[in-house]
Amino acid sequence: MIYNQDFHKVEDIVELFNQEFSDFSTRLQAGAEEPFYQAPVHGSPAIIYSTHDYFASALHECAHWCIAGEKRRQIDDYGYWYAADGRSEKQQQEFFKVEQKPQALEWAFALAANLPFRLSLDNLNNPSGDAEAFKEQVYARLRDYFERGFPPRALRMIQMLCRYYRQGQPIQMPDISSCSI
Repeated sequence: MIYNQDFHKVEDIVELFNQEFSDFSTRLQAGAEEPFYQAPVHGSPAIIYSTHDYFASALHECAHWCIAGEKRRQIDDYGYWYAADGRSEKQQQEFFKVEQKPQALEWAFALAANLPFRLSLDNLNNPSGDAEAFKEQVYARLRDYFERGFPPRALRMIQMLCRYYRQGQPIQMPDISSCSI
């Protein structure tokens, strides 16, 4: 799996997502300075903003949306806290806890898009915590999804990506070594 800038265009994932999930009145929009989920207001669609033109950011933000329940999707950023880069060790441990599911889904989305997956510690200026342990936790969550099933919207996303990037071929459980940090 190799990232191909000509083949993996964020505009494609935006178009695919917006067509596939039009029944949810939610739009994916790339190009934001920071990722953000804008809840629907007065009948307008919700907007998932991904960072700049980063394909992986779009996959990651879609993963958060695929996990969020109906109530959370009515709240900006799903009502979750976010501490910017430079978190304390305690904050980083909390980040690891809440990021296991979305990063496991992002890994599945990357597989479906024929892309390598890179784990995000999202704390570059103050790395803390055990990155290898986090990798193992995300991998265990991914294995659990493969064994027990993916959430319905995540499964639709995987199927959509497989149709576009894998000629409909399904994804397989990867080896943990396929993930970089």
